Amino acid sequence: MSTFPGGTSLSFLDVYDDAAPDGVVGGSPHVHLVSTECYVVVGGEGELHTVTLDGCREIPLVAGSVVWFTPGTIHRAVNHGGLRVVVLMGNAGLPEAGDAVMTFPPEVVADRDRYRDAATLPVRATEADRAADARRRRDLAVEGFVRIRDAVRAGDRAPLREFHASAAALVRDRAGAWAGIVRDGPLRQAEATLAITRDVSLGVAAHLERAAVFRTPEPERVFGMCGRLSPVDVGLHLD
Repeated sequence: MSTFPGGTSLSFLDVYDDAAPDGVVGGSPHVHLVSTECYVVVGGEGELHTVTLDGCREIPLVAGSVVWFTPGTIHRAVNHGGLRVVVLMGNAGLPEAGDAVMTFPPEVVADRDRYRDAATLPVRATEADRAADARRRRDLAVEGFVRIRDAVRAGDRAPLREFHASAAALVRDRAGAWAGIVRDGPLRQAEATLAITRDVSLGVAAHLERAAVFRTPEPERVFGMCGRLSPVDVGLHLD
């Protein structure tokens, strides 16, 4: 097999180091509808703030921390200084296909056109302009996040359930293509592994003759939801 392990994706994340309107330094709160995400902290300190129907949590992050969370977990990366994370995502390709929904205020998430306009970062000539656009997007997501978080803390789950429903409706049209991404990625890799284990159990190891080493090119640094993101191209690059 030549695909990246587990049908996952890999990115380096430098969490934003400026404060949102609520005074908290960090990224844009959002949720994934299908994929599990994992943070492996490689530098700095911070927290992961999460909201689920079970309540709100603030999980400390230091170098060596490993935290993962399942679909439906609203999460916000908080930077206490130099927070750098390796991000592993299940179902490589799904986040890029629209699996993530930011916690904009309910009137925005419920309107497909307003959400698209708020979520899309325009093409800008300067780094400063791109950073300002990412900051405005982050601040709008924090506005909606605070409403949901405070309601859950007060024992009111209705705004969270409303957000879940709006997020599902928002991605409904494009989600039809997601099954193909899963079949061509993690499912195909799992089936190939099963075939190899069957061969090995019979004493056959022909796949060993197809051994190869792959290396990724240097990733490009972009403005992501949680910070400056460097997505690793885990396509086939023979070393």
